[in-house]
Amino acid sequence: MAALRGHVVAVRGTVVDVAFDGPLPAINAGLVCRREDAPPITAEVYGHHDASTVRAIAIDSTRGLRRGDGVESDGAMLSIPVGDELLGRVIDVHGQALDGRPEPRCAQRRAIRMAPPPPGMRRTGGDVYATGIKAVDLFAPMSHGSRAAVFGGAGVGKTVVLTEFIHNAVENLRGVAVFAGIGERSREGVELWEELDRRGVLPRTVLVFGQMKEPPGARFLVGLAALSVAEHFRDTVGRDVLFVVDNVYRHVQAGMEVSGLLGRLPSRVGYQPTLAADLAALEERITATVHGDMVSLQAMYVPADDYSDPAITHAFWHLDSALVLSRDIAAEGLYPALDPLASWSKALDPVVVGERHYAAVQEARRVLARWRELRDIISMLGMEELSAQDRVLVGRARRLRNYLTQPFFVTEAFSSRTGRRVAIGTAVADLAAILDGRCDGVAEDRLFMIGSLADAGIG
Repeated sequence: MAALRGHVVAVRGTVVDVAFDGPLPAINAGLVCRREDAPPITAEVYGHHDASTVRAIAIDSTRGLRRGDGVESDGAMLSIPVGDELLGRVIDVHGQALDGRPEPRCAQRRAIRMAPPPPGMRRTGGDVYATGIKAVDLFAPMSHGSRAAVFGGAGVGKTVVLTEFIHNAVENLRGVAVFAGIGERSREGVELWEELDRRGVLPRTVLVFGQMKEPPGARFLVGLAALSVAEHFRDTVGRDVLFVVDNVYRHVQAGMEVSGLLGRLPSRVGYQPTLAADLAALEERITATVHGDMVSLQAMYVPADDYSDPAITHAFWHLDSALVLSRDIAAEGLYPALDPLASWSKALDPVVVGERHYAAVQEARRVLARWRELRDIISMLGMEELSAQDRVLVGRARRLRNYLTQPFFVTEAFSSRTGRRVAIGTAVADLAAILDGRCDGVAEDRLFMIGSLADAGIG
């Protein structure tokens, strides 16, 4: 297609209106705005303002852009370079290096916005995907081809769980890992980069960042750009992909900012009217296909710990597993602060995980639920007012809660505790031992921050 040429007629923040003399570029087409004595600015078309003008959102800062500056478009959507050259690299939404090394030279590019694979190309969830994290593997197991999310408010450990998951998964991963940092703090990005490098797994990882300081247009597209990189490894190369996102809520926030810049009327709680479509455009592309496997774990910030928030309820529609982190559990110093009663997974089915695993988890939930009912009585009247049966149950519930804590490899430098990884079979056997009363004579603190019961000399 011949290049379409126009000029800037208005600049309002990151909103740019461009007039074209001939045909208009399509919605979502990329634009290149030329500035005098400065690098060009990339923008994406979001609407046709009138018969000769389009309204676009700039992906870069519009500082220095003026009316009359020239604009070009080839009519194609924005794309990102893809290929093995990105392994071990840290890039932005344009595919440009953020790690201080030379720009990656990729022979191929892939559109940032892609349609989800058709149903005939998808593969349904497969076997259980072991994370090595006891609480997750027991109460919210993941499966190959699934989408899982870690839900929690600020400061309850979402990023730490994600980083531990990457550490455990990449070591035995046959394919590659792609990390999407949406609205990431620079500190978090550097810490993740250094951790992956220290563990020797960076050469099998691609890090794509859209940092907090960047315009909302860039932050809104970085998740889709990272997904295009992951899809290349899955569909073109045929490799298994681990796709990790931190944080999906910032994708929603960026979409809300873009919607506001375009003058759209807000919907519920101030969110963009396209909230459901924006989330679906990201989530429905995350799936296993006949070409390769894809497993995804995402962090999802819960505003004000309100799980009825529209962004949270819309996200639940697309998930196979939900790992709910509790502020109350975190306040007691129990990490990971996963709530066994609120977390769930479609894979927690006897057909998938086996009868023994399923039965042990159901009994554990019964014990923990009963213990929560008794907490007020205990706090007011003491343990002495409970029946003998309830006193035994409370002791087992407390031991179980301590057992579900776990030292992480990625926190060794801060906790001085050696990280532990626990096989699913071992975790199920330990859970059954606690529930059967085989640990009733063991002090509760001996089960705190261990791997398996064998690590504490309990067998």
